[in-house]
Amino acid sequence: MSRNRRERRVLQPFWIGAAAAMGVIAVGGAVVAQKTTGPVARYEMRAGTTSGMGAMGAGGRGGMRGAMGMAFGGGNSANHELWLDLGSSRAASEGTPRADHFMPAGAKLGPSVALKTPQIVSRPEQPGERDFQRPKGRMLIFWGCGEHAPAGQPIVIDFARIAAGQMPPGLWSTSVPMDRYVSPANSRTYGHWPSDDGKFVKPDSSLIGAHRVAGNYSPSMSFTLTRDFMGALRAGSTANPSGSVLLRWNALPDATGYHASLIGGKQGKTGGGEMTDVVWWSSSATREFGGGLADWLSPATVARLVANRTVLSPQTTTCTVPVEVKQAAPDFLMTSLYAYGPEESFAYPPKPADPKAVWNIEWSARIRHRSMTAFLAGMPGMEDMGAADEGGQRKPQCKPKKKGGFGGLLGGALGGALGVPSGDDGC
Repeated sequence: MSRNRRERRVLQPFWIGAAAAMGVIAVGGAVVAQKTTGPVARYEMRAGTTSGMGAMGAGGRGGMRGAMGMAFGGGNSANHELWLDLGSSRAASEGTPRADHFMPAGAKLGPSVALKTPQIVSRPEQPGERDFQRPKGRMLIFWGCGEHAPAGQPIVIDFARIAAGQMPPGLWSTSVPMDRYVSPANSRTYGHWPSDDGKFVKPDSSLIGAHRVAGNYSPSMSFTLTRDFMGALRAGSTANPSGSVLLRWNALPDATGYHASLIGGKQGKTGGGEMTDVVWWSSSATREFGGGLADWLSPATVARLVANRTVLSPQTTTCTVPVEVKQAAPDFLMTSLYAYGPEESFAYPPKPADPKAVWNIEWSARIRHRSMTAFLAGMPGMEDMGAADEGGQRKPQCKPKKKGGFGGLLGGALGGALGVPSGDDGC
C-alpha cells in the first residue's frame, strides 16, 4: 500500500467527523457545505435548581448577589434561578431598546418580564481600591475520588508568587470549554433578566409551555419548552473512621453527569482566624478545575467529560474525599455539587432539507438546565448540612463565618477567580 493511500485511510475518520460537525454533506460524490447566515438574534435561557447553602444566594454568576437575590426564590432550601439573555445584530427600530419575554402562567412571573438593556455608566474610584495587600499562605490542590490521594498530590502553590504574577502552569483548565454566551460584548443590542423589576422565579415556578420573545431590536421568537426545572440535589457527608469523607447525594433522573469540588483550610496558630493553607479538591480524575465545570454545560460536552473521567457519570451518587484532604483542611470543608442537565434548542426558519440551499437563520433560542447544592462536609454535627427532606423544603441551617477567615485569605482577584465569598458577611 502506498504512503498516500495509508495517509488517506488514517485521515478518513477525522474528515468524516469534521464534516458531520460542520454540517458538510456528501452529495453525488461531491462535498457540499451548507451555507448559513445569521442568526440575527440569539436568545439564551439558563434554568437552575439550588439547594442547601447554595439556595441562600451566597453565590452566582459573576458575583452578582443583588441580581441573584431577585433570581432566587426565598426562604426554602430548594429554590430556582433563571437567567435570560437576548443579543441582536440590530439596533432598536425606534426609541430605546425594548424586549419582553412572555411566559406560560406556570412560571408565575406575570404576563411577561422585561429584558433590560444595561446603561454603561462610568464609576468613580472608591476609597481604598488601590490598596492591595499581598496574600499570604499556600494553596494545596488535590483531585479524584478515593480513600487516599494518589502519589504526586498535593500540588502546592504559594499565594505570594501568584500575586506577583507568577502563575503556575496548568492551574486553570483548558479542556473544559467556557461557552461564548450572549453578552453586550458580542451583541449590537443586548437585554437581560433578572433586573430591578422585583420579580423572581419561585420554588413552584414551571417553564413548561409556550414562550414568546418580542422586542424592537430582534425578530419575534416563539417556541415551546417541554423540560422543566431539575429536581433538587439532597447531599450530605459522613466522616469515616479512617479520616476520609464520604459524599453522597440523590440521583436526578435527567442528570447527564455530576461534579463535586471542595474548598477548605487550616487556621493559623497566631490567632485572628486567618487561614494559612487553603485546600482545593475536585472530584475530577483528570485534575480539572476549569471555571466551565461550575457552568451550564451542554449534554454533548458532559458526555465527553464523563468519558474521560473529568465528570462523574449520571449513575454515580457517592464520592470519597481522600484522607489527605481532610488532614490538610481540618477547619473548613465547603463543598459544591453540580448536576448537569438537558438542553432544548430552537431555530427559525427550520434548516432546509436541500443541502445546497442557504439557511438564513433569523433567530436561535436555547435553554440549558442544571441543579446545584452547597454544604459543609465532614464537620461534626453537620452530616446533613445542605440536604433537604423528601419535599426539598427543610429550612437550611447556617452559622456566620468569622471575619478575616477563609475568604479574607483568598481576597481580591484570587478569591474572585475561585468564586469564594469574602467570608465577612455571615451566611
